[in-house]
Amino acid sequence: MSAQAWDLIVGRRNLGETRIDRHPVPTPADGEMVLAVESFALTANNVTYGMVGDQIGYWRFFPAPEGFGRLPVWGFATVATSANPDFAPGDRFYGYWPMSSHVLVKPRRTKAGFVDDSAHRADLPPTYNIYADAPAGGPYEAERSIVLFTTSFLIDDFLTDSDDFGAKTVLITSASSRTGIGLAQILKTSGRMKVVGLTSPRNKAFVDSLGYYDQVALYDDLEDAGIAGPAVLVDFAGDAKLIARIHTTLGDDLKYSCLVGLTHWEDFGGQGAPLPGPEPVFFFAPDRIRKRRDDWGPEGFQQRHDAAWLAFAADTPRWLTLETHEGPDAIEAAYQAVLSGAASPDRGVICRP
Repeated sequence: MSAQAWDLIVGRRNLGETRIDRHPVPTPADGEMVLAVESFALTANNVTYGMVGDQIGYWRFFPAPEGFGRLPVWGFATVATSANPDFAPGDRFYGYWPMSSHVLVKPRRTKAGFVDDSAHRADLPPTYNIYADAPAGGPYEAERSIVLFTTSFLIDDFLTDSDDFGAKTVLITSASSRTGIGLAQILKTSGRMKVVGLTSPRNKAFVDSLGYYDQVALYDDLEDAGIAGPAVLVDFAGDAKLIARIHTTLGDDLKYSCLVGLTHWEDFGGQGAPLPGPEPVFFFAPDRIRKRRDDWGPEGFQQRHDAAWLAFAADTPRWLTLETHEGPDAIEAAYQAVLSGAASPDRGVICRP
């Protein structure tokens, strides 16, 4: 009997529609290899991938039945079988996987890992096709999958490179999101701007306890929060009504409006009438990575990133508790909890297929 694999597939038009597809483990052709997915994190960022999957191409990374998709996640995988002489069973990598037990790739060895040269990924953002060597036992492995600190680092770099658009305050929505927390920590450390977080009553005590925000305000209190301009907005919520309220409240004091995530995905929609202040601009991390790898070289980029990451990661045990979900049924339930917003910001969801 062939060894069995499974995929957790998601409705492309209804992210709450899921099922487990079981099938034999793929057999690699010449030049290919099959990896067994060891662990991955589930966060609100994965919901963002689903919401903008057609526009940016996230659904195209991992083939799925018509009308469904294999939602991308970040984590670790180990080579199970290889028909490529540059790779052997047991080799371990960090990168971009599907919510599956196994994945078939066509790897091209690089100095620090491999690039997936599968034909269906050729015209997709190349950043997501890069996989890093990850020998077992590295520091803060689970946290690396959960926080996606690279996006925090890149947003701060973009703001720094733009002289913070002349702002004295940065306003971060969905302040309890992990990428928002990472950005707040970098900005707080730099001391360049006042860091203000917007959050819900449920998460306010947690956000206050982090110590990364100079001011924490509730969404309902936005207009009376006394947020001082000039300011930049970094939005992780994707709530069109909230974005409109921020633009209306700050008006000309809002110097830049940066859209990053869709934590409140159910409220996402077109903006409708033009907003006061600057036009919101979507931040696409792969473009920034490409620029900085060109500017600094791959090694220079990695050195700068890793120094910032280790400074942040060393503090994560203070506020982040890890919880593990094993097997397809438990992972499907964990995904539904993240989708519904039931996941707690102080608990990181790690899945082990």
